[in-house]
Amino acid sequence: MSTLPPDTAPALPTLPEGPLDLRLVLVDMDGTLLDEHGEVPEPTWAMIDRLRERGIVFAPASGRQLHTLTAAFERVAEGMVFVAENGCLVVRDGEEISSTVLDTPFVLDVLDTLDGLVADGHDLGVVVCGKASAYVSRTDEKFWAEASRYYARLTAVDDQRAVLDGSAGIEDEIVKIAVYSFEDVEKEVAPALLHHRDPHQVVVSGHAWVDLMPPGANKGVAVRALQSSLGVTPAQTAAFGDYLNDLEMLRAVDLSFAMAEAHPAVVEAAAYRAPSFRDHGVLTVLEELLARLG
Repeated sequence: MSTLPPDTAPALPTLPEGPLDLRLVLVDMDGTLLDEHGEVPEPTWAMIDRLRERGIVFAPASGRQLHTLTAAFERVAEGMVFVAENGCLVVRDGEEISSTVLDTPFVLDVLDTLDGLVADGHDLGVVVCGKASAYVSRTDEKFWAEASRYYARLTAVDDQRAVLDGSAGIEDEIVKIAVYSFEDVEKEVAPALLHHRDPHQVVVSGHAWVDLMPPGANKGVAVRALQSSLGVTPAQTAAFGDYLNDLEMLRAVDLSFAMAEAHPAVVEAAAYRAPSFRDHGVLTVLEELLARLG
């Protein structure tokens, strides 16, 4: 499914009306907070400081690895909340708030399916995502460059199955399997993985990635756990997203914003719109939200 350009996307109200009580802000990274160069916009740091001064928690919520998120926000990471691996791991100031892990038979079954797709000629790279590191057996420069963008702690292994049985000398809990496709992931790869759903999750998380996750794991479940931990309600929570892995997160909050270039399903799910990530749309909306605090 192609993304609708902003001028043809369904029209939604730009901002809510009236005074607000904002306590928690969740932001997706790629296509949402990050600029066109894949960097955190410089004004973000001042905005995080302003939010903290008002007692508002700012939390990146991404399919990216925890170590990637903590590195990106290193200068403000103390006391910060991170929703990593599409909600499979939620950490605040180094302490785990919630996590979900994959069972070994499921991971082995998925790896068998992916081996079959590769044998059939599909150009794929597979990341087995643990809490301590992410593990890849494909190490060519083309795939490694893509994987390392999202996984700051990346370990090459001869056989990813060896991570599961301990024969690689590694002890880790697996929270997600991420598949990168050099083809059209939504058309060519995701359909071949759908038989792994129910109860597990199979989610297209970007233009080239599809994630397989534990039952009940998504950003929405993670957000609700975080809201409970912080004593925050959906009405006191804002969230920003652009792709299919953001749907449950947006449905878990009242102040839900789809970015200008968001997937049509995200536009439909969100209550409001935000300007393009190229124009620092998240920061623009947060500026307006801060002006409306009660």
